[in-house]
Amino acid sequence: MKTDDFGEKNSRKISRPLSLGGLRCFEAAARLESFTQAANSLNLTHGAVSRAVRALEDELGIALFERRHRRVYLTAAGRTLFQASQQAFGILEQTAQQLRQQAQDAPLVLSCEPTLLMRWLIPRLPAFQLAHPDIHLQLVAGGGPFSFHDGISAALRRNDFDWGDKLHSQWLFNEQVGPVCKPEMLPRFIALHAGQPQLSRDAVLLHSATRPDAWRHWAQQQSVSLEGCPEQRFDHFYFSLQAAVAGIGVAIGPWQQVRDDVAGGLLSAPFGFTSDGSGYCLLTQQEIRPGSALARLADWLKLSADA
Repeated sequence: MKTDDFGEKNSRKISRPLSLGGLRCFEAAARLESFTQAANSLNLTHGAVSRAVRALEDELGIALFERRHRRVYLTAAGRTLFQASQQAFGILEQTAQQLRQQAQDAPLVLSCEPTLLMRWLIPRLPAFQLAHPDIHLQLVAGGGPFSFHDGISAALRRNDFDWGDKLHSQWLFNEQVGPVCKPEMLPRFIALHAGQPQLSRDAVLLHSATRPDAWRHWAQQQSVSLEGCPEQRFDHFYFSLQAAVAGIGVAIGPWQQVRDDVAGGLLSAPFGFTSDGSGYCLLTQQEIRPGSALARLADWLKLSADA
């Protein structure tokens, strides 16, 4: 009975993996020929290193060091393990370096809502590349829910859907909106009453399936009636903005997405822009580490939105 128990214990001991921490302490002590120097190099106490090595010897069932006059000398078994441990740690370090390099070389994949991507982010991409030449930024179009399993590093999203509590979100900028139209169409679409702009009955309201309530929300916020105005609908928000540029009607334009056209004289914003209560966030799997590529991207996005 006792013999069987002993055999079972030995079997468990032989199959049990060695402690990586114990091997690290052993390797440092063998390389430096001193427990004290090993402790200093590993930021541990002398006692911690000594106990780790002793536990490793107990685990192996053989002495690895001869301890004489405050010096330590490798036994034959110790020299064998030292050679193997150096090879193993060398392979681990080489692999770690390769993985770090892969992480540095891997593109930072940012998913962004299509209209914001086309009308705001892509025109500013050269400035980002100039400011951060070491970051390989890859842009993909996407809106609403997404999955990091698709290779996405981060997502730029408006907070108009519930993304749950498993994602880390960093606020970037508020959404500001206002009616926009082609400047040449202002006399037809916009009337002045007591010096204040108002939508005329000829103003064609441009709607989209992706933001179906944009006009209604703006009208409620401004206490404006839309009754009697003709309408035209498009499948995507981007199309409604392009229709406004073409002079077809008046669209609700988010500031970031129309600012370049307003500055270039392609669009006019007679009512200005006001916050609609929403905003854009950068969504990541984990909290963004300061100084990382994601942190630098987030800072640049904020600066670009405020510029």
